[in-house]
Amino acid sequence: MLDLVEDIFQQGVQLHKSGKVEIACQLYSAVLKVHPEHPTANHSMGVLAVEVGKVQEALVFFEAALEANPATAQFWLSYIDALIKLEKLADAKAVLDQAKSKGAKGDGFDTLETRLNERYEEPLEASKIASEPTPKKPNILDSLKLDQAISLAKKKAKEGSLEESKRIYQDILAKFPKNKRASDGLKGLTGKTVGKASKDQNPPQDQLQSLATLYSQGQLHLALKQAETLVTQFPHSAILFNIQGAALKGLGQLDQSVAAYNKALAIKPDYAKAYNNMGVALQEQGKLEEAIKAYNKALAIKSDYAEAYYNLGNALQEQGKLEEAIEAYNKALAIKPDYAGAHYNSSFALLNSGRLKEGLDAYEWRWKTAQFKSPRRHFLQPLWDGKTSLQDQRILVWCEQGVGDTIIWSSRLSLLVSQAGHCILECQKKLVPLLSRSFPNVEVKPVDVSRDTERDDFDFHLPMASLYRHFIPEITRSPKPDAFLMPDPGRVKFWKDSLSFLGGGPYVGISWKSSLMGAERSKHFSSLSEWSSLLTLPNINFINLQYADAADGLLQIQNEFGVKVHNFDDLDQYNDLDNVAALSAALDCVVSFGTSVPMITAGVGTLTKCPCLANGNYNNILGGPIGPLVDKFEKNTSEPWSNVFGLIADDISKL
Repeated sequence: MLDLVEDIFQQGVQLHKSGKVEIACQLYSAVLKVHPEHPTANHSMGVLAVEVGKVQEALVFFEAALEANPATAQFWLSYIDALIKLEKLADAKAVLDQAKSKGAKGDGFDTLETRLNERYEEPLEASKIASEPTPKKPNILDSLKLDQAISLAKKKAKEGSLEESKRIYQDILAKFPKNKRASDGLKGLTGKTVGKASKDQNPPQDQLQSLATLYSQGQLHLALKQAETLVTQFPHSAILFNIQGAALKGLGQLDQSVAAYNKALAIKPDYAKAYNNMGVALQEQGKLEEAIKAYNKALAIKSDYAEAYYNLGNALQEQGKLEEAIEAYNKALAIKPDYAGAHYNSSFALLNSGRLKEGLDAYEWRWKTAQFKSPRRHFLQPLWDGKTSLQDQRILVWCEQGVGDTIIWSSRLSLLVSQAGHCILECQKKLVPLLSRSFPNVEVKPVDVSRDTERDDFDFHLPMASLYRHFIPEITRSPKPDAFLMPDPGRVKFWKDSLSFLGGGPYVGISWKSSLMGAERSKHFSSLSEWSSLLTLPNINFINLQYADAADGLLQIQNEFGVKVHNFDDLDQYNDLDNVAALSAALDCVVSFGTSVPMITAGVGTLTKCPCLANGNYNNILGGPIGPLVDKFEKNTSEPWSNVFGLIADDISKL
């Protein structure tokens, strides 16, 4: 039976890797039904749950995996990562300490520890919330059971002792943040007279710590509600208004957040943290000059404020003031040399200013930052240092980020192949056919992390984004390499024939957004309405290359401009990348923002025009499309995208 169980599990793993998560989930569940303590099945089930956004549900699987096999480092890493994602920072710290006590060590654990430390340094700064901490008061649950404490709180409320009732509910929520009875009881006290405003400026430390806990756990609505209640008693507490501002920002209520920070500053004009936090909210609104003023005020008050220098650097970089941004990051690092976020963000400013070696060196800090999501792989074999001879040696190059990144960095793979005895590339499964044909001297395989610490088929390894760092002179001499992707010639002919049935060219492919469109990433894209000057060009056959959520955009173009963009319904734009590359090679031109689309089209040698932010993180040697026929059309943050599309339209009208 065990052999059959393992067969089922391996089928689940393969389906999971290929993106068929529902079937994979069913197979993992079947394995766990027979063998509930199966460690890798529990771990895989947890990983799957995280991938589909069910992080809370993942915890029980990670716990089962660790109970069955605590010697596997990846089980600890996945569990701690999930706790951090849920903002259960104290639990994450405790588990990390437990793992270390059992001998766990390595870059993965160092990265998680850095992430934890950075979370604790976020705007609220829970551990530093009061300037003069008072001894922690005992919690009601230290002496009473939960039901007894609930009953006592209700009794005190009926007796009119509302303040005492409120304290009991807050004690309960400090230990059980999701307790509905305590939450409802506290809400029931809101609006009732809870006594006169306190003469003390700030609430007691235990109440502030309760708010900090709610904030760190992501319970922003409840934190905000409790802060508002406390403000009626402590109307002169700058700390409470700072907490309100942080919670409101987390909820996306940026105007209200700035207003709360201003109230904090009206009470305490030398409150550096409030200025810094307000700057972050202003920057998110796009008010860069106001944000910079706020950061500078924070620094005038607290000259050794590394986080304010870091945020100042971010705002200056967004304005395109690269040298000033680099100076700000360097000041942050002078105060805090191991500040991973400052190293990482400075890499983009350095790369965009042409300082390649410094920028690529700084980019190596990516593994230690909270914002870098790609997991680092761990092998027994050493990381290649760029100096050790690879003659007669085997090297594994492994992808670490998205499909587009893999394509960009593969453009320089031949530099490594020329030095090594044998080169293995592990990449996303859907890229294997295209990259195998494009690099016949490389053994191209889908990613497989299941045996990382047991493998003996290579001598050195290298993450893909570190490749450029070891070949700067060669890359500098040849900034625009020849086409490096080789589509299937038969499929290219098929697509050329298919296009001819649509009428005359030129045939122009378009793609307008990413499948990941968060608030920060959205700055790098425009609305479709701003494509007007391009989409209304006469005698152009537009071809859809949009791989995510295309239907709504195609309908909008039809309704707004009366233009039909032809879509090949049988082509899976997201998964069948070998076929997408063939279609791209059949086109005359492509216009696309910085997704995987222009990476493919540029790589096959098709004329590719990219609208982009002049100083965006994706507009540099590491993040932009590369090929013989790439044109970038840049804009500053304050300029409209419509100007860029006007220039692109002028170019395409000459085809």
